[in-house]
Amino acid sequence: MKSPETVTLTINDQEVTVPSGTTILDAAKKLNIKIPTLCHLDLHNMKFVNQTSSCRVCMVEEEGWDKMLAACSTRCRNGMRIRTDTIKVIRTRRLMVELLLSNHPTDCLICSKNGNCDLQALAAEIGVTRIDYPGYRSHHEMDTSSFSLVRNMDKCVLCKRCETMCNDVQTVGALTDIGRGFDTVVGTLFGMPMHETTCTFCGQCVAVCPTAALTEVDNISQVWEALDSDKIVVVQTAPAVRVALGEVFGMEPGTNVTGKMVTALRRMGFDKVYDTNFAADVTVMEEAAELVDRINGEGRLPILTSCCPSWVKFIEHQFGDMLDIPSSAKSPHEIFGSLAKTYLADKIGAKPEDIVVVSVMPCVAKKYESKRPELGQGDYSDVDIVITTRELGRMLKDLGLDFANLPEEEFDELMGVASGAGDIFGSTGGVIEAALRTAYEWLTGKPLEKIDFHELRGLSGIKEATVEINGVKHKIACANGLGNAREVLRRIRSGEANYTAIEIMACPGGCIAGGGQPYHHGDDSIIRKRMEAIYESDRHKKIRQSHKNPQVIKLYEEFLGAPHSEKTKKLLHTKYVWRQKM
Repeated sequence: MKSPETVTLTINDQEVTVPSGTTILDAAKKLNIKIPTLCHLDLHNMKFVNQTSSCRVCMVEEEGWDKMLAACSTRCRNGMRIRTDTIKVIRTRRLMVELLLSNHPTDCLICSKNGNCDLQALAAEIGVTRIDYPGYRSHHEMDTSSFSLVRNMDKCVLCKRCETMCNDVQTVGALTDIGRGFDTVVGTLFGMPMHETTCTFCGQCVAVCPTAALTEVDNISQVWEALDSDKIVVVQTAPAVRVALGEVFGMEPGTNVTGKMVTALRRMGFDKVYDTNFAADVTVMEEAAELVDRINGEGRLPILTSCCPSWVKFIEHQFGDMLDIPSSAKSPHEIFGSLAKTYLADKIGAKPEDIVVVSVMPCVAKKYESKRPELGQGDYSDVDIVITTRELGRMLKDLGLDFANLPEEEFDELMGVASGAGDIFGSTGGVIEAALRTAYEWLTGKPLEKIDFHELRGLSGIKEATVEINGVKHKIACANGLGNAREVLRRIRSGEANYTAIEIMACPGGCIAGGGQPYHHGDDSIIRKRMEAIYESDRHKKIRQSHKNPQVIKLYEEFLGAPHSEKTKKLLHTKYVWRQKM
């Protein structure tokens, strides 16, 4: 018999009709009835739900059956009568949280997630004021092996959010359950340290972890030490940072705080404050030139953008036989670092070793990327220190700055002027759109009439567009989220799709939702507001194509020569490594 399309039930004496298959939790939301959760994570824009029901915090009571149900995973039935407000429900929820806390460290005051911890907030909301079940606590060695992530499984509540993100959404497969019963822990294959696994350091596990079981490596002290030295310390900020940093200070998501951020960085003591968007324009010059060469028969198509270090590590592990298709161009912040220690050093009369380059990024993978041995010249790295948007926010709070009321200042000019194409690098679809704006004109010799490629925008996992150049139709694609990247690469490998160029970003939504951004707790409305701010910045720029940026033109005329030349290949390009898949 065909199941009904809708079901009707009662929650707290209020009747509600919902589609068949709806959970009690989602039905309650329609009535504005709040049911607390911890392990539940609804990534609806990615079509994934973490539904392990492991925490049992969302328990509700079904009248007439004298039983408790997990609201996050129990499907609604016709005629159900649910209570979320009985003494039994309240006591059960409190008991569940108390049991979680009985095996959890109580160092909240010095925890890096203090104030952003879902467990801490839940305990306060439910009214837990003491731990009535003291006893043996599990203990695990911290994993500090990588440059990006720290795993402290003493703080794990076995919610499995990280597993859902790593295995189902990103398809990386670095995390799994180990052990049974009380000894169960989320770990890695054979207990390997993170830097030896297939982990791409995208940080999406950090973004969804409700506690401090997964956090980024903290580089704040390194920055303060550099600022207190006799070195020339320069800082660059990525496009996604400026549309999210304001959230740390209670500002509306998507507020563009570029000018205030520049002022704040100068007050922190940086000698020069630069815009990574300038380097994004340079990246476009290199990637677009490489695309033109390949279209003209020099190299293999499709070309894949290479700005995302997590995506690069993903293809190195998962598709090592396809390492000849990504562009060899370094990511924008690495290109900036290379230019800072060559072009800028020459301009200001400094030695490369006297310059410290600090990158403020929305991404924890950039920390790992900056340590790749091939991203530097001789004895020095292109980029010395990477901090996330969250880390910058903490540093500014340390200074006690009234951020919202700071005056607005401009970036330093030499490498601080960027086109609108540089702005949109922070959003999924932005890199390939920026490259097309330039490649089209180089291939046709004609101005591009339609500068906005709306088909490549939005939060869809895989987007496609067709661009006609010199009478030839070129199929373009972009994927955000590594699971979607896997699908695009599968299509290429199987011959199902014939693309000319592809953009891939590891984080769902792109850099605006990077693992180092202020926590958005799966709320895609926040991501959309950040995205809108990125494109709004582009729309208001007088120059919206990278090859028309006067500072970029000057750079090539004075220092680099032609795009994709021998000099740029040495300074601005890199190579990839076929890594073990385990």
